[in-house]
Amino acid sequence: MTHRLSPHALLPDERHDERERQAFVGALRGHLAGQVMPGNYAIYRGRVEPEFERQHGRKPLHHNEVRAVMEQQPYYQFWSALQRCSQQRMWDAVIDSVEREWPRLNGASKRLRKRGSLMLDPTLSVPRYHTAVDIHLQPGGYHTDFAVDDVAAGAIYDLGLNIYSHGMMGPRNEYLGDLLLRYFLSVHPRFKPLRILDMGCAIGNSTLPWARRFKKARVDAIDVAAPQLRYGHARAESLGVPVHFSQQNAEHTTFEDQSFDLVISHIMLHETSRSALKHIFAECHRLLKPGGLMLHLEIPRGKNVIENFLYNWESWNNNETFGQYMTHIDLADIARQAGFASDKVSCADHAVPRAKEQQLYSEETLWKIIEARK
Repeated sequence: MTHRLSPHALLPDERHDERERQAFVGALRGHLAGQVMPGNYAIYRGRVEPEFERQHGRKPLHHNEVRAVMEQQPYYQFWSALQRCSQQRMWDAVIDSVEREWPRLNGASKRLRKRGSLMLDPTLSVPRYHTAVDIHLQPGGYHTDFAVDDVAAGAIYDLGLNIYSHGMMGPRNEYLGDLLLRYFLSVHPRFKPLRILDMGCAIGNSTLPWARRFKKARVDAIDVAAPQLRYGHARAESLGVPVHFSQQNAEHTTFEDQSFDLVISHIMLHETSRSALKHIFAECHRLLKPGGLMLHLEIPRGKNVIENFLYNWESWNNNETFGQYMTHIDLADIARQAGFASDKVSCADHAVPRAKEQQLYSEETLWKIIEARK
């Protein structure tokens, strides 16, 4: 079930019909996730896997083998088409509110009291893995300005994320920040960072839990998308949380060596590329002080080939082009190549129970956490 977001100064004031349209799309996506999606799992176990084993003398070993046969199944085609349609309708449902409130939102973003800061770099080259496609089908992607000092992409993202996640992200879309923060506090209860960097922060929704928890720390948040940063900065200001936003590429930042105690990200890595991963991990190593910690939260990839395939629907149908390749990448090895000692690197799946409406084909989500100590 999709819930309304908690109000803040940058959230569009939606009208009745706009809210109802969003509720319809949310209900459709919830129905597809809870009632239609599990049928793919049943078809695979009952029909596709046995037939594959009969023909090849073994079960499928890779999600691409599963894809080759599942995409021929009418049921999967039916679900996939509706899922794609629901994603497009999701953006349609939130854009009307943003367009109607556009002048107010752009103006409000410049009037809020400055507790944190915002630094934009108009010369920054947005990497191709952001510009080649509109990620998640968001029109214009995350990085496109449609006007001077634009915040539209951020407002669209904020509203859309709530529907996309079936409200699981909570009233402020902060679930992932809370999730990684809880892990950090449980594993490193005595670690008190004084400088924190959040890479690929988007609108800062996952950044703010860290800034609230560590009030004495300076929290920096970077992204390549200017409209997301404008929105994120103004959003943080309206919520009274000081964060220092800057437009930078996580592969090569302008911060000095050994600037941070803690470098984090929340589902950023799968939005990049193979070469970018190496640069990002090397940059984390450069930026960390001795004893500093790198902590990245990544989306689940599934614990078997059918789950790999179903999670990777996003790659083939929702412009998450690099996501599928993350399924079998050894992130711990990339961290070691970046300079982190082998005995100070870990990469593990952490089980988190699903909400009832999120129980697609298992009762838990295996979020991946990559951790390294300098």
